[in-house]
Amino acid sequence: MANLFSFFSNLFKPASAKFPSDSSTEPAQITHSKVLVIVYDPIMDKAKGTTLSQQQKWFHPIDLMNEFMTDILQVSGGMARYQIVERVDVDGFPAKTDGFQYTPQTYMEVLNGRAVPHAPQEVNYNAIISKYNILQRVARNEIDEVWIFGFPHAGFYESVMCGPGAFWCNAPPLKNTAESKRRFVIMGFSYERHVGEMQEAYGHRAESIMEMAFSKITGDANLWKRFTQYEKIASGKSACGNIHFAPNSQQDYDWNNPTLVKSECYDWKLNFPNFKGDVRMVGPAEWGSGDTRAHHKWWFSHFPRVAGRKNGIHNNWWQYIVAPQQVIV
Repeated sequence: MANLFSFFSNLFKPASAKFPSDSSTEPAQITHSKVLVIVYDPIMDKAKGTTLSQQQKWFHPIDLMNEFMTDILQVSGGMARYQIVERVDVDGFPAKTDGFQYTPQTYMEVLNGRAVPHAPQEVNYNAIISKYNILQRVARNEIDEVWIFGFPHAGFYESVMCGPGAFWCNAPPLKNTAESKRRFVIMGFSYERHVGEMQEAYGHRAESIMEMAFSKITGDANLWKRFTQYEKIASGKSACGNIHFAPNSQQDYDWNNPTLVKSECYDWKLNFPNFKGDVRMVGPAEWGSGDTRAHHKWWFSHFPRVAGRKNGIHNNWWQYIVAPQQVIV
C-alpha cells in the first residue's frame, strides 16, 4: 500500500525545471536582439512643428539609442548585440490606464508645477501592445523586445516583462501577454535623461533577471549573490556590488565615496570562473569617481561572459539578460 501511494504521489507531482548538464567547454553565445523603438515626442507648437524634446532642449532619442547600444556592446565584450529594426515616432501622449491623455497645454501645466500629475500615472501598456501588434510580432520572431522613449510623468516602468512565464523585472509582469509565445522585455526610457540613466534602467532589468536565474541555487553556489556583495553588507567580502551600490558605497548612488575597501572585483573580471583569490583595495577612481555612466559601465564590464556552465547556469550571463526566455523558472 505504501509503495502504491508513493507511485501515485510521484506520478502527479509537478515536474520541476531540469537544468542542463554542467560543461566547461560550452561556448559563450553571442545574443542578438531585434528592437522595436516607439518614441512619444508630441508636437507642442503646430505652427513651427516643434516637438516636446526640441522645445525643452532635451536629448535626441537617436543619439541616446546609438550611445546606449555602443556601451552595451562594449561592456559585454560583444556578447550583447542590439539592432533597431523599426522606429515609430508618435505625435501624441500615451493613454493612462483610465484612458486619460495629456494635451500639450495640460502637460506643460504639470511640467511647470502649476498642476499635479494625473493619477493614476501608469500608462496603458495593453493599448500600446495591441496597437503595434507587439505580441504577434514577438511570436513571429520579427522583434525580440521593445524600447519606448517618453518624458517625465509619461507613466512607463524602467522595464517590464511580458509573455508566458514572465516574472518580476523591476515591475510586476504584464498579464494577458502569453500570445507572444516567449518572454520579452519592454524598456521605458526618457529623453529628458541621458545614457547613464538608460544604463541604470537596464541594470535593474539585469538584477531582476539574474536573481531569477539563480533563484534555485543556494549557498556559495549562488554566484549572483556573491557578485553583488559590497562592503556595507559583507564586510571584507566585497565583490562588484549592484547598480546602486559600488563596492564601498554606504548608501544608494554613493559612487564617489573616497573610502578604499577590499574587493574581489578583479577576480571576477580576469579569472572567472576559476577564482584565484585576487583581492585588491579599490576606490571610486575604479568606477568613474561619481559619474553615473562610468560606474554602470564598470559594473556591467564585470559580468561573466566566458564559456562553460556550472550548476545549470551559463558562465555567460548576457545570454539571460538579453534573452530572458533562456532563464529556467
